[in-house]
Amino acid sequence: MLTIGRSWSIRMALPLLVVFALLLAACPAPAPAPSAEEAAEAPAAGEQAAAEEAGAEEAAPADAMTTVFGETLPEDAVPYDEQVYYGGCSNTANQTTFDFMVAVYQRFCAGDSTFSLALVDLDKDFNVIPMAAESWESSEDGLTWTFHIRPGMIWSDDTPVTAHDWVATYRYAADPEHAWDFAWFYSGVIKNWDEAIAGEVPLEELGVTAVDDLTLQITTYEPFPPLPGMMHFAWPLQAKALEEHGPFYNNDPATSVSMGRFKLVSMEPGKRIVLEANEKYKGPVPPRLKRKEFIYMDPSTFFAAFQNNEIYEVGYESLTPADFDLVLNDTVLSENYLRHFGDFRTDYLLFDTYTEPFSDLNVRKAFAHAVDRENIIKNVYGEIKAMPAYSMLMPGFPSSDTEGNLHEYQMYDCDMAKQYLADAGYASGADFPPQELWLRNEAPALQAVFQAVAASISDCLGVSMQVSNKDYKVYMDALNAKPTQLTIGAVSYGMDFLDPTNLLGIWVSTGRHSWKNDEFDRLIREATPLVGDPEARDAMFREAERILVDDVGGIFIDHRWQGTLYKPFLQGEGFRTPDANGITAYHWGNDWVSGEQYIAQH
Repeated sequence: MLTIGRSWSIRMALPLLVVFALLLAACPAPAPAPSAEEAAEAPAAGEQAAAEEAGAEEAAPADAMTTVFGETLPEDAVPYDEQVYYGGCSNTANQTTFDFMVAVYQRFCAGDSTFSLALVDLDKDFNVIPMAAESWESSEDGLTWTFHIRPGMIWSDDTPVTAHDWVATYRYAADPEHAWDFAWFYSGVIKNWDEAIAGEVPLEELGVTAVDDLTLQITTYEPFPPLPGMMHFAWPLQAKALEEHGPFYNNDPATSVSMGRFKLVSMEPGKRIVLEANEKYKGPVPPRLKRKEFIYMDPSTFFAAFQNNEIYEVGYESLTPADFDLVLNDTVLSENYLRHFGDFRTDYLLFDTYTEPFSDLNVRKAFAHAVDRENIIKNVYGEIKAMPAYSMLMPGFPSSDTEGNLHEYQMYDCDMAKQYLADAGYASGADFPPQELWLRNEAPALQAVFQAVAASISDCLGVSMQVSNKDYKVYMDALNAKPTQLTIGAVSYGMDFLDPTNLLGIWVSTGRHSWKNDEFDRLIREATPLVGDPEARDAMFREAERILVDDVGGIFIDHRWQGTLYKPFLQGEGFRTPDANGITAYHWGNDWVSGEQYIAQH
């Protein structure tokens, strides 16, 4: 057996470019970091006076500072009974489940790891670390990965957590009757996945098997080095509950079971979700918070709710340019807006290239050169939120274009754009069919960006373009239909694991995009399993991306800087202390951070 000692990792460095070192990993779980600096809000004047009149409060007794797991809260924390977090939920999303393996794009807002632990997690430097699996190794031929499940874990109904839970979960995900909206993710990776999805082999032949209760094996079609990182998404359903109650058992507190950090207490879709610490949790980093409450509201009101102390954090996507101006000009707010690379997310336009007018490369090139990215980022999106994009991979991601060699293929040049459109037979936009640019349930800030993109194209080319913000399910059903029902759309995508095959692999012709280039497909399929020659592998991915941008499989608009605005009293070492390169923020894939969060005195 070939034991893996390190995993895919990122070495992030500012200002804008990031240098990565990729290695295979099985690192120890993150040890508690040093206490974060106190950042509590100053008390109101009335509260200050009352405190002075009453005298200094005595320290809370030890038991009041002890969690249900017997761990003592940090010195600056409020008592355990007051460890309550409030978050905002979008009331505009089509939400049907908590569970990733049931429906990725229709999940409730309480978090991916609410009721489950994935096999692995990521530390602040993007190393793959143990979570539900305490270790893993690859076979000599690279085709079989063995994951050793952490012993002693139980579900909240006292059922032991076993490898059979993952087997049942993956068989459900691969069931063609399920029609999982993320099924493409394992296409070409897990053995017999594609055949199971197509109904050509029984689910029992899927390459996910239990050797025994604590040993899970995953077999791949061909050697696939990034496999452990993909298991960050391996949140299991409980096999027993899945069989007895069906896949939506977690929607009802009466049938919900958890092996994660929290359990469901009450559920009022469209109103409120309440979670409490799962006292039977046996995994790493038990939660300090006693309760979490998620309140439904319009995303456009998140910042106002944050200012009114109704919720304790708000993501960058819900902050308007005016909100950002306020944040950046306020000392407390700016210190608590933590910016990061996130999941290296790119916003882009996609087409149905199999159907006119976008089957014509000249039309696609015309649209690509008609987008004034620089002005849109500067004047609409905001440079704190994004950088212009000319390719799929954000500079710094493995195999990305850090030198700007790909800019020429989609740079803004209105005269060039007009010439391409004329070459396609639509001089000055004459007779070009009106277009409706679909958005995937975007927040107001992103709607403004894509309105600006549509306006840039329309103004340059003289074509009619309108923007329509669609329901999540409506959009995804149209995108995934074969043939696609989406002529032109805007969407974003971020990494799922740290390898170019992830972000470039979604563009292969068997993926979700209606674009096909045989040479691109060949390069991705040959580069993905290649071991022993990293330089050749890198060169193949770089050439594949050049083909993607030159053939305009999509029009790349921006790479997002991501970030979150926190209340100063929401503390936790995982997102309040810097990583190895000085970036202080929650990082993509750091699910364990939810265990370290706590409410500080304020």
